[in-house]
Amino acid sequence: MQQDESAPSGERRCFLNKAAMTCGLTVSYGTLTALAGRFLYPARLGEKTWVYVCDADSMKSGDALAFKTPAGVTINVTRQDENGSASDFLALSSTCPHLGCQVHWESHNDRFFCPCHNGVFTSEGKGISGPPGDAAQWLPRYPLRIEKGLLFMEVEVGGVM
Repeated sequence: MQQDESAPSGERRCFLNKAAMTCGLTVSYGTLTALAGRFLYPARLGEKTWVYVCDADSMKSGDALAFKTPAGVTINVTRQDENGSASDFLALSSTCPHLGCQVHWESHNDRFFCPCHNGVFTSEGKGISGPPGDAAQWLPRYPLRIEKGLLFMEVEVGGVM
């Protein structure tokens, strides 16, 4: 009986098995090291800066704007009055503190609503119904200012490893 020369020999098969095992272990230990590094050395908070949001006059009382920061965070900016100052506006995180769902502004109800568990927040961001109300949670607030008719918000620009 003739042996097929294209079939791997016993030594070659043993070498290939050892090479595959070595590659698998290297990838596994590399992944474990990367995860341990992220746990032991978490990202530092990013530097804060003021970013342009919109023309202050472009929003009327009751209007809302979903603004995405350079770090990718969505923030609800609402206008509640028309006195011409930064206090007319309110910038609140659009992430519900209960489970991280996205809240949205309901101008007809004068509230922020989280559809995941019927969470309700006042126009100031205080949880009043659903799980956020039960836990007395608030939507995080962002500082605003107006310069030359332009609305600016202070946000983090990202984290550094």
